[in-house]
Amino acid sequence: MHVIVLAAGKGSRMKSGLPKVLHPIGGLPMAGHVLRTAQSLGAHQVVVVIGHGADAVRSRLSVFETPDCPVNFVLQDPPLGTGHAVSVALPVLPDTDFSLVLYGDVPLLRPETLQALIDVARRGNSLAILTAVLPDPSGYGRIVRNQQGAVERIVEQKDADPETRKITEINTGVLVAPTTALRRWVGALTNNNSQGEYYLTDVLAMAVSEGQTVDSIVCTDPTEIEGVNSQAQRAALERIFQRRQAEALLAQGVQLADPSRFDLRGVLHAAQDVFIDVGCVFEGRVSLGEGVQIGPHCVLKNVEIAPHARIQAMSVLEDCRVGDSAVVGPFARIRPGTVLAEYSHIGNFTEVKNSQIGPHSKANHLSYIGDALVGAHVNIGAGTITCNYDGAEKHQTIIEDHAFIGSDTQLVAPVTVGRGATVGAGTTVTHPVPAEALALSRVRQTNLGHYQRPEKKRN
Repeated sequence: MHVIVLAAGKGSRMKSGLPKVLHPIGGLPMAGHVLRTAQSLGAHQVVVVIGHGADAVRSRLSVFETPDCPVNFVLQDPPLGTGHAVSVALPVLPDTDFSLVLYGDVPLLRPETLQALIDVARRGNSLAILTAVLPDPSGYGRIVRNQQGAVERIVEQKDADPETRKITEINTGVLVAPTTALRRWVGALTNNNSQGEYYLTDVLAMAVSEGQTVDSIVCTDPTEIEGVNSQAQRAALERIFQRRQAEALLAQGVQLADPSRFDLRGVLHAAQDVFIDVGCVFEGRVSLGEGVQIGPHCVLKNVEIAPHARIQAMSVLEDCRVGDSAVVGPFARIRPGTVLAEYSHIGNFTEVKNSQIGPHSKANHLSYIGDALVGAHVNIGAGTITCNYDGAEKHQTIIEDHAFIGSDTQLVAPVTVGRGATVGAGTTVTHPVPAEALALSRVRQTNLGHYQRPEKKRN
């Protein structure tokens, strides 16, 4: 099976400098979804027809190539219609097997729908088209059938007479055909129509004129065949895509507070009894262990969270690991390279970057911990900062087990606070603190009696 993806359109109604097929759905370019679907069907290769923004499209979509399914790019310039687009792709394909034509701005077609279409074409060794029945078919080409119900031709909206426009069965543009036959038909296309373009749909009439049967299947879910021509349509398809993912998670037993307020822009693996509150965004690869609770409006990207951990409201986690029964947030930021051990606590307005926080250790308020190795049962007070950057290099802070760091402390790295040591509030630590010692660097307090505060001058 070969797949041709038409992705040359400009998308003027998108009102964007980004080529239309690169606009995201679920965190991937629309055409990226199409390429993944093609690969899931076992395609031998994919040929992407590019035009507007060709370099950007080629660069962004080339990452979807796999060893089993190369992705080739061919340029359509100038754009002269869908038939012309297929004609520039066919020279890349061998005269073997079947070719499936898809569209880079129709991202929600399910693999099972396309597989059914492919199976129909293979059984009859014929051209097979995907159709749909819509309450309002405006804008789509109509499927014209003969008295026996066989597909006879497709008439584009702009070329249709009033009677033909009453037909509600429409052409989706998706078709499968033997590659050799498709090459012959496309080579014979003309542009004798109101748009002066080469319509791919005209190959259907050619097949009929040769006495071939044109097979078809009806797409039962019209949302699958919806395309994108505006930001409003893109947003609508985004919600359809997210609803699909939410329904799949619900079927697995994930508890979603509101499936309509859920966004997955990657892959989410969730164990039993996971709860996800409203407004959360998941990016990359996220793994949630048994009993994990995610509070409202959290963002998780490439995160692994062990069982029974709690991520509280408004927290942002990226490229990190959270241990069993740990608590993060609310309003916490966990940055790349961080590992939080079991039963650790990272609280409100605390930021942790490239650090290891040991079991049962806590940094619950308004702190920054960067490039640090924190042991077990450590308490880090509010306002603590690890001063890890000297303007040129990053340095590590080590805080050993059972240490206590008082509020408003600055730990100037590289520095070590020994096991069981205490750092008094307001201390700036620039030298190692021995085990069990108390570190203080405060200026002695002075009280001046009978002090009169300045008063504002009256006008």
